[in-house]
Amino acid sequence: MSTQDNASVRSFTAFALTVTPVLKQQMLNWANQFNICCFMDNHGYHDKHGSYECLVAAGAWKWVKVNAGNAFGLLNAFAFQQRDWLFGHFGFDLKQETEQVPSRLPDPLGFPDCYFFVPEHLLLVKGKEVLVSSYSLDTSELMRLVLASPAETTGTTGATQPVELTPAFKREEYVSRINILKAHIHRGDCYEINFCQEFFAGEVRINPVAVYQRLAAISPNPFSVYYRINELYLACASPERFLKIESGRVWSQPIKGTAARNLQDPAEDTRLAEGLVSSLKERSENVMVVDLVRNDLSRICKAGTVEVEELFGVYSFPQVHQMISTVTGLLADGLNWVDAVKACFPMGSMTGAPKKRVLELIEQYELVRRGIFSGAVGYVSPTGDADFNVVIRSIMYNESKKYLNCLVGSGITWYADAALEYEECLLKAAAIREALGS
Repeated sequence: MSTQDNASVRSFTAFALTVTPVLKQQMLNWANQFNICCFMDNHGYHDKHGSYECLVAAGAWKWVKVNAGNAFGLLNAFAFQQRDWLFGHFGFDLKQETEQVPSRLPDPLGFPDCYFFVPEHLLLVKGKEVLVSSYSLDTSELMRLVLASPAETTGTTGATQPVELTPAFKREEYVSRINILKAHIHRGDCYEINFCQEFFAGEVRINPVAVYQRLAAISPNPFSVYYRINELYLACASPERFLKIESGRVWSQPIKGTAARNLQDPAEDTRLAEGLVSSLKERSENVMVVDLVRNDLSRICKAGTVEVEELFGVYSFPQVHQMISTVTGLLADGLNWVDAVKACFPMGSMTGAPKKRVLELIEQYELVRRGIFSGAVGYVSPTGDADFNVVIRSIMYNESKKYLNCLVGSGITWYADAALEYEECLLKAAAIREALGS
């Protein structure tokens, strides 16, 4: 574990500003000057559980970086010591700690299993107000620097050339593995498994800000994140919330069920959405993950408080229709956001059921570690309120290795058609390919 200490009391200055796409771009360009930064944008989606439209954290004033083993314990101690705003991520391979499933697959990118930082500078956008805090600058000076930042894409890596992604699986091999997984389901090893494949490119050099901006423009989803840890970059256009914790209540909103959009034909688009909610296969996937989330939350919530707030809700995004359910409960006395994440991690929508067994099968049949993919990026307030996404629909990039990848997957049940699952993966990767110019 590496940390920096000395807690401080954070204060905010409110600035009345009209928040426009140009201002958000200036905030992102300004934040990207720092080796550590996190930019979160909900792109104006109405979310009854949302707190902020945009959050910008720049510079690591203090930090904790740990790998699986005692990551949650060390993170809990760090958070208790700081009692400050924290931004960071949980990587998928924390499964080694939460479910005791070792990770032996190669790791081409190198994201740490867990990294959180207290930001040197922090901007919170809500309504027509920007709350600004800094440990090293006067807030008026900080706001002046943000407003003086370029309103177009910047970066030190030059213009991004088109990047061609190579699938790690040939279509035939993917179909074969799906059929093997269905045999596991038939034998009763599991009921559902989220199986992912990698698309990658080596020896590439990109402008991560430009790539994120393109991805966000193509697919402006409510849990979008631009996240940088030194040479490691994440451009994420996630539509999915993992966990929200506020005033002792926990919400999880798993996504299971995907259908294509048809924006040229509104009647056909409506038919596709209706077909999603009536699909036996998609409903089966969704109810399985809801049961898994209910079980996870029951481990850290007061008895009798876990309930399904919404089942089989269909929400439309620029690329796809998604089936989203909401499960909620009251956190048990004496427990906090770290306990909640540990009990639910990795999230059921990206694993399957039963969780431990499907994690073993994922380790057996996938080709690379997921790393930050299928993990969560988010923030925590000094009072312990927190909000984390699910890292999907994402591009990961290691600048020093010149290696870029994305992973896409789908939920496999007994009803799954391997060829159609492959097509669903391509659909989910379409926005990423477009953002990369392929």
